[in-house]
Amino acid sequence: MRFRQPLLLLFLLVVCLLVACAENSSTKDGGKSESENENEVSSEPADPFGKYDETITIAIGQEVDPSDTSLQDGDTPLDNQYTRHVEEHLNIKVEHAFTASPSNYDQKVSLAIAGNDLPDAMVVGPVELRQLVEADQIADLTKVYENYASPAIKEIIDSTDGVALDNVTFDGKIMAIPNSQAGADGVHNLWIRKDWLDKLELEVPKTIEELKKVTKAFVEQDPDGKDDTIGLAGPDTSNKLYANFIESTNNLYGFDGIFSALHSYPGYWLKGEDGKPVYGSILPETKEALSVLRDMYSEGLIDQEMGVREDSGESIISGKTGMFFGPFWMPYASLTDAVKNDPEANWQSYALPLDANGDFTPHLSTTTTQYVVVRKDYEHPEAAMKILNNLLAHESEFDPSKGGPGFYPLRLVYAPADEMEVTTVALREVLAGTKEPSDFYDMPAYKLLKSDVDTIHDVKLEPYDNTDIQYWDLDNLGQWTRAYSALVGTAPLVDTEIKGVKSLIYSQTETMENRWVNLKKLEDEVFLKIIMGTEPLDAFDQFVKNWEKQGGEQITEEVAEVVSE
Repeated sequence: MRFRQPLLLLFLLVVCLLVACAENSSTKDGGKSESENENEVSSEPADPFGKYDETITIAIGQEVDPSDTSLQDGDTPLDNQYTRHVEEHLNIKVEHAFTASPSNYDQKVSLAIAGNDLPDAMVVGPVELRQLVEADQIADLTKVYENYASPAIKEIIDSTDGVALDNVTFDGKIMAIPNSQAGADGVHNLWIRKDWLDKLELEVPKTIEELKKVTKAFVEQDPDGKDDTIGLAGPDTSNKLYANFIESTNNLYGFDGIFSALHSYPGYWLKGEDGKPVYGSILPETKEALSVLRDMYSEGLIDQEMGVREDSGESIISGKTGMFFGPFWMPYASLTDAVKNDPEANWQSYALPLDANGDFTPHLSTTTTQYVVVRKDYEHPEAAMKILNNLLAHESEFDPSKGGPGFYPLRLVYAPADEMEVTTVALREVLAGTKEPSDFYDMPAYKLLKSDVDTIHDVKLEPYDNTDIQYWDLDNLGQWTRAYSALVGTAPLVDTEIKGVKSLIYSQTETMENRWVNLKKLEDEVFLKIIMGTEPLDAFDQFVKNWEKQGGEQITEEVAEVVSE
């Protein structure tokens, strides 16, 4: 019996060694400890466009605009040309964890964060991104970006000189996939029914005073033949009085152009006379701009239902509105349906109004405003990156008239800062015959340029240098939407010297995380009431005092620290 005990001990020792080796081998070969398994990228080869062998699902939060009627018969927000393309090319089936209208999307995101009930992936803004990082609810996407971001996306993000990645990097980790958009998105042009100007024998208004006269003529002389004309549209419940440093792009139907023509930049952080940062909303120029808007509203020149109207685009589509402020891509919004209903609705875009010196002085945006985040522990974090790669590579193949680009899952905009200006110049050169379409083929970062130059003759009629609506073929509204955005929407930005103003910062400071929501709500409510006449103009002065006391002074000090770094 004596020999058995040493043998037993030897046997147990061998077993332990075998188990330890197996565990070590498992870890090396793909088995993972709990800490290693967390948020790790799939072990498949790092192909940015690789199709999964077996179908995987990704449940997303998605903004769905109920006023967007561009989907073809039978298509839905979950079953359309975009989702089918993703499934066909990547073997990724998209599901909806939640959907929300533009006015409710941020609230849905906030509820998901508060309840720690995130979809597998969703698009968020800078405020929500910071909240998600602090709550430790989202995946580290450093390896996802490094291994799976397509070369074209990396090229575009690199063109921001580090801004895009800086905005999503926390403690050295890339916690979200940033967008990078064309600079034109941040400039809000004045869109006017030129056919109404012609009918009333009016010139394009260059100053605010001229704009008021034209607006008055639209309202009182009813060029549409009906006594219901809106001279100048106002923001609806989904949009803002003006863009701000956190949401610096794509504000529809706000009054951005009027503020900037008066050198008022509410919502932006500016350099004060003493060289220190100051918040544009509390400056005297903003009070002056509010006074102008207040007078226009009281005279009936501005939409009397602004602020409570659910969709200002409806008044444009129905032909009731004569002018509005918006970005170059408005054909993708309300204008395509507007010309579908009335092919003579000659909407033209202008870099107006000008300031007292005759300069165009709009506010300018940051290049990065939206981010895709992935739920912590979702087993395929690289799937979100592949979906974005797929959009950039194939966007020119989609027809926006069969479903607007907003229906693409997890859509982020990727574009070089000068994408639209380059496109406009290229189209002009092809139409003039000074360049061939093939001259623009080898520019992959300009994702739609090849399609643009190849198809421009399908929609633009002669004379090529006249962009009035009668010189376009409206039979193919999908191609028209894109071409009109370039040759009409972007043209003023190419032809005008822009003396734009940037915000000193486009992100939040520490105190903003707790105070900004209430401060912004205070600002929005007071300014809207002043414009609509339910509060006196001098309510602005009390607003400034309240803003400073309720955290504004401390936030200003923090902004000064950030700017000085």
